[in-house]
Amino acid sequence: MFTNTTATGRRGLRRLSIGIAFALGLGVLLASCKQEAPSTDGAAPPAATPADPTPATQQAPAEAVSAEVSAMSAEQLREAASKAYQESRLYAPGGDNAMEYYLALRDKQPADAGVSSALVDLLPMTVIATEQSRDRGDFEEARRLLALIEKTDSAYPAVERLKTTIASAETEAERRAEQEQLTAEQEAQRQQELERERQEQQRLAQEQAARDLAAQQQASQEAARQEAARQEAARQEAARQEAARQEAARQQAAATQPAANRPAATASDLRAISTPAPRYPPDALRSGTGGEVQLEFTVAVDGSVSAARVVRATPARTFDREALNAVRRWRFEPVPAPVTTRRTINFSPSD
Repeated sequence: MFTNTTATGRRGLRRLSIGIAFALGLGVLLASCKQEAPSTDGAAPPAATPADPTPATQQAPAEAVSAEVSAMSAEQLREAASKAYQESRLYAPGGDNAMEYYLALRDKQPADAGVSSALVDLLPMTVIATEQSRDRGDFEEARRLLALIEKTDSAYPAVERLKTTIASAETEAERRAEQEQLTAEQEAQRQQELERERQEQQRLAQEQAARDLAAQQQASQEAARQEAARQEAARQEAARQEAARQEAARQQAAATQPAANRPAATASDLRAISTPAPRYPPDALRSGTGGEVQLEFTVAVDGSVSAARVVRATPARTFDREALNAVRRWRFEPVPAPVTTRRTINFSPSD
């Protein structure tokens, strides 16, 4: 694990700069008072030199990626980034977090779209962490995180706002520190508390961010699974329809096959499966009328009856309808080709 070793040095430099600024200001004030005192020879005092408005301290921008991380190979960076991502070290601690590894990897492989996408996903969480560090007075951490954001995307909308608010907050904190004259022991205790608070806050924030990212990935995987299932169902339905179309075409081809190519079939080939008797017309039954009906019909290749018609009926139109209804319900064994035949149905009131 890499750690940021410049924290103590920077805090010491900041306190030293404040002390130097205070001493310089005091010297300017004493010099001004001395110049304003009346001279013994009556000469007018020299004009006072206006104070320099430039701030006494100027913090150098934080380094986004440590030298140790930059020296790693692309394969090492990819493995370290993946591990840090899985362990919720998204942007902290310095020198051992996913953002630094991804930024170094992007420097080595600028065309890697996956790396750019990961950095875009991490930006909003790092902005929140920067604001939290600023608000609790941890300006060194805030500048480190800001450097990560700026290196990821210098045109990111939050960059300039964060720069301004961090500088303003740091100036106000330094002003308060000068007023309160914190002792070294109090400052050390405050830094310890800041460190504990930072670690706990970042741990919780990164764990929540990792859970959110996992939920997004799971939702994407579920959507992909549903889409794959939909496509598979559509494929199976298309295959079923194609098979049905081919079967219909086969049956149509068999039905329209020229007679010369079909196997010969005659009435003697017919084998009845079901020949239900016709219903006896009630009027004929009450009057004791009997008769017969000769019908002609065609047996299809599947054994069903079609094209039934009355050839002869005695007496006429008395038993025709019932005879036709009965024949149309008859079924025969399948035959190699349609067969047209004639059958006579007798109606006798004594049966």
